[in-house]
Amino acid sequence: MQYIHHYKSPLGGIILTSDGRALTGLYFEESQSGKPREDSDKSDSEMPEDAPIEKNLPVFAQTDRWLDIYFSGKEPDFTPPLAAHGTAFREMVWEILLTIPYGQTMSYGEIASIITAGRSQTNAVSGADRSTMSARAAKPRMSAQAVGGAVGHNPISLIIPCHRVIGADGSLTGYAGGLERKQALLELEQAVFLEYNTNHRRCRPEPSIIRTPLFPGVCSSHRKAHGSHRVPH
Repeated sequence: MQYIHHYKSPLGGIILTSDGRALTGLYFEESQSGKPREDSDKSDSEMPEDAPIEKNLPVFAQTDRWLDIYFSGKEPDFTPPLAAHGTAFREMVWEILLTIPYGQTMSYGEIASIITAGRSQTNAVSGADRSTMSARAAKPRMSAQAVGGAVGHNPISLIIPCHRVIGADGSLTGYAGGLERKQALLELEQAVFLEYNTNHRRCRPEPSIIRTPLFPGVCSSHRKAHGSHRVPH
């Protein structure tokens, strides 16, 4: 059974979905015609027949409180229970998104580097006794485009902060809620980035672009302050 709840934010209406215990979706109402990003690629025949039920749930109350704190310009010190479901690769990317600190950003390429480094270490351990392992297999590459696809399918916006992912040059890129919202969210967090305007031109960058250090530096600083947040399967 799926449940639904509506929240009014300064940037427009937000829809929350839940399985009854954890948050399964958070997106702006007009994003993808009111459907979660994960369902937007499915035909009508693949959509669930049972419409979500509007109901007050503890997880919705927790998320409302999280959003109230966030939109007041402060960093929430807790995370509602999450149940973001996707492929193993997408969930890996979403876990990395959870490590990006409030007010900072990370590029698609940096996320790809984290994944590549992790896979290289895994291959090195599992293949330590394989003298015939090729250098290519030992050092797999991950494209920023593949990461972008996973980021774009994040079903729980804001809390899993896909808005903190920017281009390698600090410019804003695609966002399901719209680039103007993405800019507003980063401004709320006082992050540094290349501004976006309605003429779709890049504005001049700030003197310096915040660069989030690569894993595990981000992870250790974030988890030290907020604990470890993993995307449940």
